[in-house]
Amino acid sequence: MLAEGDLHRPVMVFAFTGWNDAGEGASKALRSMVTHWQATPLAEVDPEPFTDFATVRPTVYLEDGRRHIRWPTVRVFSASLPGSDVIFVLGPEPALRWRMFAEQIVGLANRFGVSMAISLGALLADVPHTHPVKVIGTASDPELIDRFELHPPTYEGPTGIVGVIHDAFGDAGTPSASLWATVPGYAAQIPSPKACEALMRVSCSMIGTTLPVGGFSRAVAEYEARVAALVADNDDLASYVSRLETLMADDLDDDDGHGDVIGGDDDTATPGERPLTLGAEEVDPQTFVAEVEQFLRESGGDETPGATEPDR
Repeated sequence: MLAEGDLHRPVMVFAFTGWNDAGEGASKALRSMVTHWQATPLAEVDPEPFTDFATVRPTVYLEDGRRHIRWPTVRVFSASLPGSDVIFVLGPEPALRWRMFAEQIVGLANRFGVSMAISLGALLADVPHTHPVKVIGTASDPELIDRFELHPPTYEGPTGIVGVIHDAFGDAGTPSASLWATVPGYAAQIPSPKACEALMRVSCSMIGTTLPVGGFSRAVAEYEARVAALVADNDDLASYVSRLETLMADDLDDDDGHGDVIGGDDDTATPGERPLTLGAEEVDPQTFVAEVEQFLRESGGDETPGATEPDR
């Protein structure tokens, strides 16, 4: 395992599968970064105290004729990127002992002198698959809010592990931000490379490094074709999507094709220096957040995958 001095003020980026991961947008974004930058294993969180194995089951696989168990483990990786060292945390959302789990994540961050933590999440929303993905960014730290033009959290109600970890980071004095990509509610069960790419674009801008090139154009085209086929088979759904497109058409007049994402449209800016805005002419983020908050209150915190809070 690396020593404390091997990483210089790294940024921690974390994501969890399950409730916070509509369309697998967050988990695949982080996994893509780990793979692209060939991040090396740094640590593992013992799943035994935190996992309900009846819900998140281990899997069996064969190797050299022998059966082995692969446990659902939260894994930690590290990489030195152009612009910053990074620690990646990825795994299933813990079901038990959230405060203890958050203490372990914050303890790891303190050991390596993490300068900033960023969580990735994806949530279901009334957005059409034909339009660019929206990304909402929030933070409690005033410096991060000013630096990246994020929104202060206003949400009150049921939360998940992401909210608990951000609260623990706040208590520890580590600035943290939360990024949430929107996924069409009618395509909830289809993995969304569009959400994945949007989250990677924004997080890379905040980290101060370049976005991995390639690998998404074909996946996005296949995704849009798959969802289009789903919509075409259902007249009611087609009518619903058409209404969504009409409502959002005027909001995208000045869009650069990347959607309402933190990072702006200045592709010539140096990574880390690019103005990070949410785009005032597009769908009002506060209105969108309010709609999600209302859904959460009415659902009473139901564990619906992807229906989570953009509060931290």
